[in-house]
Amino acid sequence: MRLRYRFAYYLVGFTIGMFFVALVWSGKDTRCNYFPNARVLNDLRNKPFHYDIEASRRLSEDWVDSTDVKNTLTHGDVDFDKSNIKTDGGKLYIIYGKNKKNEAITLEVINYEKKAVLRNIIKE
Repeated sequence: MRLRYRFAYYLVGFTIGMFFVALVWSGKDTRCNYFPNARVLNDLRNKPFHYDIEASRRLSEDWVDSTDVKNTLTHGDVDFDKSNIKTDGGKLYIIYGKNKKNEAITLEVINYEKKAVLRNIIKE
């Protein structure tokens, strides 16, 4: 068989295979969270999120808002040395991020089994 026919058969098979792979993976909501930082942030984002009184007071100030909190929960860094402390039936996580003005902020989030509570927001 000539090389060009082999190549044509290969392309037809490859195209059919890619079609089936796209068909299988398109309907699934899959995430690849292999690292601990991504796992913790994904877990906090997928739970019902509540604000403590102190965090609500900080959000009413001018230097931070709820979009900064959401961005930090998406792109932030979890400090595992200071985190994973059991408090009030949940675990406390310290997450570093930035606000819209590119200032460093720190979130203190308590991760319960059914919900996540933002305890405090600290400007650094």
